[in-house]
Amino acid sequence: MAETAPAPVRVRFAPSPTGHTHLGSGRTALYDYLLARQTGGQFILRIEDTDRKRFVPGAEQELMDSLRWLGLQWDEGPDVGGPYGPYRQTERAEIYREHARQLVERGHAYPCFCTPERLDAMRREAEAHKLPRLYDGTCRRLDAGEAARRVGAGERHVIRFRMPREGAITARDRVRGPITVENRQLDDYVIVKSDGLALYHLAAMVDDHLMKITHVIRGSEWLPTFPLHVHIIRA
Repeated sequence: MAETAPAPVRVRFAPSPTGHTHLGSGRTALYDYLLARQTGGQFILRIEDTDRKRFVPGAEQELMDSLRWLGLQWDEGPDVGGPYGPYRQTERAEIYREHARQLVERGHAYPCFCTPERLDAMRREAEAHKLPRLYDGTCRRLDAGEAARRVGAGERHVIRFRMPREGAITARDRVRGPITVENRQLDDYVIVKSDGLALYHLAAMVDDHLMKITHVIRGSEWLPTFPLHVHIIRA
């Protein structure tokens, strides 16, 4: 009996231009490239350049030159274009703002007005009692109308993801199998900074959703935030 051919995948290699290209980057890109070619899918290059403090001029070009030296050519990317561009995150800021607004309107996120001083005091209190350093939900409990009024008045704030407090989430890893985490163990992560710029957790998930990415290959250091990313994708 003939085996069914695997469905075409859409995979992305999404480095940050913060330094020299290294072996780990090349390895991840190679896995993405081979999976795309094996299935007749697409290999996308996306530049995640929102960390402007660590941005290194020329690193993006070096990265692309290095990938081509390795014999890897992408089907979509900042230099070749494609139907889901732009492919640099700094050029997608308005897209992230719109999706953050949608998450707030749907109740999946909320403005947080807590000052850095209050948050530091809260963390010290948690450490003193050997408790998890999770946000205590002060602004989560604000009336939506009151929060909107304060935002409209220009009060400084971030946007936090409203993590469910009940139940659990199961995220499927193709190598490790199902990973289940109780929602109460997860934090109300900040997804938009006070300057209005999206953090990685929101930006990458919005991009993966809009670019129709089917599989993500990345290091095990991302396992702790895997449940958060699945929550955001589903929201």
